[in-house]
Amino acid sequence: MSRDANKRIRLLVDAHTFDGEYQGTRTFIHEIYRRLALSPELELYIAAYDPVRLEQDFPVGRIRFLKFRSRSSVFRLLVELPLLIRKHRIDYAHFQYMVPPLRNCRFIVTMHDVLFLDYPREFSLFYRLYKTWLYRHGAKKASILTVNSDFSEASVRRHLGIRTPIHFTPMAVDQRYFQHYDKNEVRQIFRSRYGFDRFVLYVSRIEPRKNHALLLQAYLELELYKKGIRLVLLGHRSLPAPEFDRLLAGLSKEIRSFILTDHAVSDAELLLFYQAASLFVYPSKAEGFGIPPLEAAAARIPVICSNSSAMKEFDFFGDRHIDPADHTGFRNAIAAALEQEPDNDRLAAIAETIRQRYSWDRSAATLQQLVLNDAEATGNPR
Repeated sequence: MSRDANKRIRLLVDAHTFDGEYQGTRTFIHEIYRRLALSPELELYIAAYDPVRLEQDFPVGRIRFLKFRSRSSVFRLLVELPLLIRKHRIDYAHFQYMVPPLRNCRFIVTMHDVLFLDYPREFSLFYRLYKTWLYRHGAKKASILTVNSDFSEASVRRHLGIRTPIHFTPMAVDQRYFQHYDKNEVRQIFRSRYGFDRFVLYVSRIEPRKNHALLLQAYLELELYKKGIRLVLLGHRSLPAPEFDRLLAGLSKEIRSFILTDHAVSDAELLLFYQAASLFVYPSKAEGFGIPPLEAAAARIPVICSNSSAMKEFDFFGDRHIDPADHTGFRNAIAAALEQEPDNDRLAAIAETIRQRYSWDRSAATLQQLVLNDAEATGNPR
């Protein structure tokens, strides 16, 4: 039943992630709430330090954009969010992982992963200790707790001791990645802009668990630079990656010229990189979901993807679904993929499987229904 306009549920979204580096949580918020912005059931408030940027990212729907006065996460959680919730009489506030210590409305919490507990060697002791406390607090304060994958649900229950219901709002792929295009035409456009058109692509933040060192080592062992094939690594540096840096530092100037590391690309440029790539490789050791290999596959690009953590669910990659601990297998898979002509029928079938299995529309509808059901069950959500 549709609510009266005066009784729309007031939902605030903590979108501070839009003020920082690009990451999956930002994609999640953007895709979910640009759909829910059209809902007659909800009145949305989205908050960040730079609300002008938010207005550019959310061009449609009924949204009020709120400004944080500080970039400090401590000040945001302790002071600003509780004040905004009270000022705007918010019914529900949606957070990624961490919530204010004081709950003055009902909390929605999306726990994308607890990888620092699944793979403790990839993170410092201090990082693990303080994140564990904050994440456990967030999960236990949630009125509605959601995750993106079966892997994340099992991890949240095991590591954070959660016994309450956990709901699924999976990540998905934007429809623009599925659009049809002419490969030769795209390569010509790409070559005119960047001066090359044969390359292996990896899209990810740079940190140890993302395993850039494995991909770079395979690239060097296969001597792909001698074949005119470049390695393109798109993504911000989030944490020190000493093994990767050591490999880069040891390269000659000539070989280094074949390796592009650049995080400053627009969404339109990113799509062009996907479409022009000869091969997409995703060697990450651990993910709470893993959108980039799905985006590449949606664009019908050959993909070699890790089969660890949440990526175990990507079984449609078949024999190119590889254990990242198997360095020889990974290297051989890259060599074989570059030697073979792309199987367009297989690539189209993988893209269609992804389209059917993962949907932002379904995830947004699921989240809205969870809120409506909770509001009905609790009466006046305030």
